[in-house]
Amino acid sequence: MHRFYADEIMPDGTAHLAEEDARHASRVLRLKAGDVFQLLCGGERYEAELVELQDTHALCRVGEKLPTTEAKLRITLYHGLPKADKMELIVQKAVELGAAAVVPVAMSRSVTKLDAKDGIKKRDRWQKIAREASKQSGRCTMMEVASPVSFKQLTGLLQKHQAAIVPWEDARGYGLQAFHAEHPDITDLAVVIGPEGGISEEEIEAMKAAGCRSVTLGPRILRTETAAIASIAALMCLYGEMDS
Repeated sequence: MHRFYADEIMPDGTAHLAEEDARHASRVLRLKAGDVFQLLCGGERYEAELVELQDTHALCRVGEKLPTTEAKLRITLYHGLPKADKMELIVQKAVELGAAAVVPVAMSRSVTKLDAKDGIKKRDRWQKIAREASKQSGRCTMMEVASPVSFKQLTGLLQKHQAAIVPWEDARGYGLQAFHAEHPDITDLAVVIGPEGGISEEEIEAMKAAGCRSVTLGPRILRTETAAIASIAALMCLYGEMDS
């Protein structure tokens, strides 16, 4: 079933689709009045029926509220800036797996360097990918992608979460299952993943001082994008987000 966004539901129970979605419904999908789809609005998901469609304008009648697809565990992925277009894949898969936000981080071993202008341009691109992935995967809420932050900013941000973990290749004896056993009821978790070159010991120590716990993902070395995807998937499974 097609899925579209709206900014608000009017008091009369109707809503206007976002202009981009109206254009897609009209020019690409060639929908018509009476067609039914899912409406994503205000963090909720509804059944809706198209009432009027004119190129970049679409009006729908909002029907039954559908069960939420959002995870109770809010994961914010802080990811060291990777090379090339890897962040696009990471953002897409983070959306599909249910992450709440992705925050790119400039770390000491990040090969990619972005100035403020490039950071905004990249962020806009990543947010567009998140929007499309959110629609495709049936998310009720569009996952947020932040502009890149510095490592110093990261250490401050980590302290705002209930808990924070960093998968690290040199960590031993404490994995995601042990973390879950110690924190079975948390709802707000930060996950830090390093870039291709890994995370320096100085950065690990700084994150530990900020309350972040290092964890192992097993004896094998994972690529940066694999580590992000595996971490989110494993955590969602441990916290029961893949049971329904």
